Amino acid sequence: MLEEIKQKIELLTKYLNKAAMDYYTYDNPTISDDEYDKCYAELVELEKKYPQFKVPGSPTERVGDKVLTKFEKVEHKQKMLSISDVFNTTEVEDWQKNMEKEYPNITYCAELKIDGLSVSAIYKDGVLVQASTRGNGSVGEDITNNVKMINSIPLVLNEPLNIEVRGEIYMPKASFEEVNASRFAQGLELFANPRNCASGTIKSLDPRVVKERKLDNFMYQIIDPENFGLKTQHDAVMYLKKLGFKISSEPFETKSLEELMNYIERFRTEKDTLSYPVDGMVVKVNEFNVYNDIGYTSKTPKFYIAYKYPAPMAETILNSITYQVGRTGKVTPVANFNTVNISGTDVSRATLNNEDYIIMKDIRVGDTIRVRKSGEIIPEVAEVVIEKRPASSKPFEFIKMCPCCNQPLHKKEDMSDYFCLNENCSSRRVNSLIHFASKEAMNIEGLGDRTCEMFYELGLLTDILSIFKLKEKRETLLRIEGFGEKSVNNLLQAIEDCKKRDGANVLFALGIKNVGLSTAKDLLDVFENIPTLSTATYDELISIDGIGEIVANSIIEYFHKNTFILVDLMDLNINLHHQIKKAESNALNGATFVITGTLSKPRKEIEDLITSHGGKVSGSVSKKTNYLVCGEAAGSKLTKAQEIGVKILSEQELLDLTR
Repeated sequence: MLEEIKQKIELLTKYLNKAAMDYYTYDNPTISDDEYDKCYAELVELEKKYPQFKVPGSPTERVGDKVLTKFEKVEHKQKMLSISDVFNTTEVEDWQKNMEKEYPNITYCAELKIDGLSVSAIYKDGVLVQASTRGNGSVGEDITNNVKMINSIPLVLNEPLNIEVRGEIYMPKASFEEVNASRFAQGLELFANPRNCASGTIKSLDPRVVKERKLDNFMYQIIDPENFGLKTQHDAVMYLKKLGFKISSEPFETKSLEELMNYIERFRTEKDTLSYPVDGMVVKVNEFNVYNDIGYTSKTPKFYIAYKYPAPMAETILNSITYQVGRTGKVTPVANFNTVNISGTDVSRATLNNEDYIIMKDIRVGDTIRVRKSGEIIPEVAEVVIEKRPASSKPFEFIKMCPCCNQPLHKKEDMSDYFCLNENCSSRRVNSLIHFASKEAMNIEGLGDRTCEMFYELGLLTDILSIFKLKEKRETLLRIEGFGEKSVNNLLQAIEDCKKRDGANVLFALGIKNVGLSTAKDLLDVFENIPTLSTATYDELISIDGIGEIVANSIIEYFHKNTFILVDLMDLNINLHHQIKKAESNALNGATFVITGTLSKPRKEIEDLITSHGGKVSGSVSKKTNYLVCGEAAGSKLTKAQEIGVKILSEQELLDLTR
């Protein structure tokens, strides 16, 4: 009897794993959903009664009911290196000539570059035993439980091998839209793009989040492929498919540069029709036997390159330039244009930064403009099509009065921005409330942008302190359309909970001009609490790395004007003390870093990496800055760093410093 049950469990496990592989990997369903559900339920029941017979790699491991407290570190047996980027045909030609100079008979293999995050998966006897992130290339994090929630990553292979494979975890475009639609309905901050969403999801300590968000995967690399009789990258990818892994498509093999460039060009537009995010094409030397001879740099293999597609642009007409007034009074011009679709997103507005930016590009209302997404995220006006400019066109002039309160705007001679100095300007007040409640500040869930604006218009909110008096207006809140008892209770509880935030978050939330979150942490690393900081002298402030004249004066001016703010905050029992985190290592030994441009990880993750290894993060480049960490689409910070001789680091070079 027991032997029959054991065989039944083994049979069901094999049957269900094959059905899942047919569906998710080969896109060829072999059983109905009802049949799968019926067999799955039977397996769950049998495993519950006879746990001793549960088979490693059972599909029931995809339940995800075990919540983690942290991720363990994993040391990679073979480094997970990055790939050198190239951006035009000439760079591809140069790379190809260098390869063929020494190896004239090689061929090339081209594969779509998926815009996600790298993963390594290790199988023993064909069963998944460990999955990890890339991390710094040498050490990653164990994400095995989360990876088991991704249906396209098999728990059991078609062959009982000991093998390590690598690939990309990504979020399908449809899943990304579903996640953001849900977050929008809940009033939560939206993810910027599928890559950020995938990265945040796979780092969740609750595997159920991974399951709900429907992450996907393509594998493209086998470690030590020669051990499996494989001679080329093309053969390796096709072998991955045979084992049960999902691949993006059959790799393109060629010896011809012309054929290679035609293939790359084909996907320049075709990539936007795919269901998954693609940002380039990876080109590899096909033959494994020359890899060691070709060699590596300290960060990348020389036998790979990644051709990055330029950000797509769309032509449209600039209808108007309007203005937004922020919490500090800064006035930002905004371009409003006929709606265009860029990379699958409808876009009709883009920030124009400041007066200098508009004059430099000579942007005028009525112009035909080309719009793109900077870093594939933020819409920007890339250029003006001068030859299509109307004859009646007039040069741009910045407004002189605040568009909200109609008070005169001010601009210092050495600055690019205009400011409204009226502290009672309604736009400034509303944006101060929005900033105070934001995620990196007090993180008051349920008090988002639209809610702050509504409550301000209704007179329920006037300033920061009024947020904490909302509990006295509970009955009024319940009468507002869309605010039921549950949502009001949740909001009031979130306001109460925010009082426990770290002092650095509170300091940032106050909205002191030029004091970002990293600067707030730097300040309280020294002064430990906000009351002590409030009495600091100019000399004490500028003695801190990363704190210059402008920030010091902003702090002194704020506490001079807001004499009673700390008393009010203490009366409300808001935490004003900072918990100083101990560094994991001294690898960065007090060095000051500034971050600019678009990076592969969220900026906060980069900041945490720096501080966890003894470094400091500043918001602005100065003579006290040791390093500028530079990503794509870097701006004025890069220019200034180059001017004063600050050392420039790539993201990978920063990771190398922390090893």
